Amino acid sequence: MEMSQNHRRTSRTSFLFAFIAAWLFLTISSDEDYYKLLGISKEAGTREIRQAFKKLALTMHPDKNPNDATAHEKFLKINRAYEVLKDEDLRKKYDKYGEKGLQDEQQGGRYESWNYYRYDFGIYDEDAEITTLDRGDFDAAVNSGEVWFVNFYFPRCSHCHDLAPTWREFAKEMDGVIRIGAVNCGDNGMLCRSKSINSYPSLYVFRAGMKPEKYYGDRTKSSLTTFAMQFVKSKVTELWQGNVFSEIDRAFAERIGWLINFCTDTGDCLESQTRRKLAGMLDGLVNVGWMDCSKQADLCDSFEITTSTTAVFPPGSSLAQKGSVLFIQSLDTKEIYAQVLQHLPDLEILTKSSFEHKLAHHRWLISFSFGHNDLASHEYKKLKALLKDSHIQVGKVDCITDSELCASLYIQKPCVAVFKGVGIHDFEIHHGKDVLYNVAAFAKESVNAHVTTLRPENFPSHEKEPWLVDFFAPWCPPCRALLPELRKASIQLFGQLKFGTLDCTVHETLCNMHNIHAYPTTVIFNKSSIHEYEGHHSADGILEFIEDLVNPVVVTLTPESFQELVKRRKSSETWMVDFYAPWCGPCQALLPEWRRMARMLSGIVNVGTVDCQKHHSFCQGEDVRAYPEIRLFPQNSNRREQYQSYNGWHRDAFSLKSWALSSLPRSSVDLSPEDFKRKVLGGKDHWVLDFYAPWCGPCQQFAPEFEVLARMMKGTVRAGKVDCQAHHQTCQSAGIKAYPSVRFYPHLGTTRRDQGGEHINSRDATVIADILRQRLQQLALQGKSSKPKDEL
Repeated sequence: MEMSQNHRRTSRTSFLFAFIAAWLFLTISSDEDYYKLLGISKEAGTREIRQAFKKLALTMHPDKNPNDATAHEKFLKINRAYEVLKDEDLRKKYDKYGEKGLQDEQQGGRYESWNYYRYDFGIYDEDAEITTLDRGDFDAAVNSGEVWFVNFYFPRCSHCHDLAPTWREFAKEMDGVIRIGAVNCGDNGMLCRSKSINSYPSLYVFRAGMKPEKYYGDRTKSSLTTFAMQFVKSKVTELWQGNVFSEIDRAFAERIGWLINFCTDTGDCLESQTRRKLAGMLDGLVNVGWMDCSKQADLCDSFEITTSTTAVFPPGSSLAQKGSVLFIQSLDTKEIYAQVLQHLPDLEILTKSSFEHKLAHHRWLISFSFGHNDLASHEYKKLKALLKDSHIQVGKVDCITDSELCASLYIQKPCVAVFKGVGIHDFEIHHGKDVLYNVAAFAKESVNAHVTTLRPENFPSHEKEPWLVDFFAPWCPPCRALLPELRKASIQLFGQLKFGTLDCTVHETLCNMHNIHAYPTTVIFNKSSIHEYEGHHSADGILEFIEDLVNPVVVTLTPESFQELVKRRKSSETWMVDFYAPWCGPCQALLPEWRRMARMLSGIVNVGTVDCQKHHSFCQGEDVRAYPEIRLFPQNSNRREQYQSYNGWHRDAFSLKSWALSSLPRSSVDLSPEDFKRKVLGGKDHWVLDFYAPWCGPCQQFAPEFEVLARMMKGTVRAGKVDCQAHHQTCQSAGIKAYPSVRFYPHLGTTRRDQGGEHINSRDATVIADILRQRLQQLALQGKSSKPKDEL
């Protein structure tokens, strides 16, 4: 009885501490609308959010307001708003649950000096010619078919700032020829690590289907331009009497026009570099050539040339056909490019009468317009060339002329859509950036993926097959970031699950029927079962969620099963239980992390959940006072009702896993120098060792992972730890130069083992275990092959 009262007192104290800590944190946080604080709309992308925050930071920073006692508190508010809204996952939590959905997140509590925001923050955000790429659109950019030259930089890097003025001038020089990008590795650390960026600035050229190429040359504008131009593969042809007509006829037969620069003794001729740039900018649309009229006078006369000029010959055009040939007097690359695009034939127009027939057996990217004839519609002419190798045809529909056709597809505003080649009902609308590279990448992804735009006619209400439906709003950036991940997941789960998206701004009634109030909301319909996806916005997160539905790792506990499985658990069992309420924002945020943790601890710790809304009186009886309440019921406990409550700030899978493992009996052993010599080097067991230092942060993070490994390999490989601070000489003899270091010491018969062992370059228990098992298999095969034949 005394132990129970003490436990309750401890529990109440812990609860009070957690409440006070949360209250203190929330007094710093703001209950004001984050979007209003930054002065942005809910549609704002990452770049707009950075720009808005920077503008406020330069005026509101405490360094600039030394006499304002409230400046620090005001700045914390906008800083937290920025940190939350720039992060896709946090932004979704905030949009869905408000401030209460972020109670475990401590973003915004620290900020930089005013000088940082003035000089280091978002170096290229204001430059129109430089595309700032983030994690969400990087892959779309470099896989679009265009050439990208990308500058990976870090805000505090002085060399990055030294390069910035040159990079801006270089971007202006190459604008339209190739794409110039920048990635802020301070904001996109994961992206930069995935590209093996380990120094700043790092400059790489990316081409679809090709290995990235790093630039090592001088960081001058002329050197950068020379390097970049070698990736412009389009050639400039010198035309003369012997080739001009055959070259023009060949191009016209392929529906490709010509841009010819005629150079005479009068007027200005285009520079050769300008012609090369135009060839790159217009690749696949027109061939670029030039004619020296001082050598080809009669030929230039036949083209009616009297002074230097540039002419555009669309497919099938001729001088005899009035207005079909366009003469351009400008010497400016961009002006020539714009005039050429405008003069080239428009996209093929599809109408209600031809639509179904055209789309029956071919893949199409269709631009739906509402009478506008802007620059974007001219830029779309380049899509034909960009998508040629993917066998995607490009056309357009005028929704003013063919309003009935657009209405039947629920298309209410200008957009582009990919039709998959199986008729008019299986299509996907593009909701990403309305820029050429993004549209091209979307088309290539979409034709190979299995995501369908849903409408009332094809919404899966009574389908036999399971469906994943993404309810979204096109104005919502986290929604747009999720769409490419859905396409990836649909490829991996083809045949098991169908994927569809429903635009709630168009189909509001259908979304209301399913009680959708925040975007994106992803739901799996499996006959009569409905499951809402609460995981990370990634293909891997979706795959994990599906795996959980098929093979659940978290046990849904009732009062009866809680008594049976948890209270009456075996002495060798450990249970972790999450007491939650479905209406609680932090509980919802915890669920995907809880499932991920359960997978990590599978076979080591049992994991369950109790719905305290459904079992309210039971939770009250268990003294659950706040949600979520996380409890660990340890093994080898004399009193089965005893537990430990989790009071940590971080409720992510890795933090929870570390906490759980710290409560378990150790499976590894500490080794002294004598143990190392006698048991490891001279013994007959296989050993895997963790060489560590107590002060080393990564060592502390790896410690619970090593315990998982020790349990996984129990009975096969013994696990030991060597403290290199206490036993420096032993680690030095073993050649340890970094902490933690994992080494394998296999038993190789009578031979004494090498002190250094076999290095294993991983800190993941599953990966290390796989390496050890493969190595043991090799040793077993070597042992068989070394035996005499009569023994085999």
